[in-house]
Amino acid sequence: VQFVESGGGLVQPGGSLRLSCAASGFIFSRYAMRWDRQAPGKEREWVAYISSGGAVTNYVDSVKGRFTISRDNNKNTVYLQMNNLKPEDTAVYLCHTHLGWSDYWGQGTQVTVSS
Repeated sequence: VQFVESGGGLVQPGGSLRLSCAASGFIFSRYAMRWDRQAPGKEREWVAYISSGGAVTNYVDSVKGRFTISRDNNKNTVYLQMNNLKPEDTAVYLCHTHLGWSDYWGQGTQVTVSS
């Protein structure tokens, strides 16, 4: 299982970014995916969830109405569109899946929201 996240960067408050996570090593279309984030000195938290087919999504309260998770099963890629970014969104964002008994995360992409 391998994930390659991209799309992070430095953005001003109120700005937008679109993260991508390219997956390989498993049958992507059969598994739910999740974006997590980890800020310095804080516990890792889940941010957004999407079911295997994409019909079901869910978000942590702090990003509802601002973030949108989506996936393209033909490209084995999951996305996170982030709008109206706030300084408290600053973190490393990682994609995640659960296969069998194991959890898998990518290396992550850094998102920094600052003026």
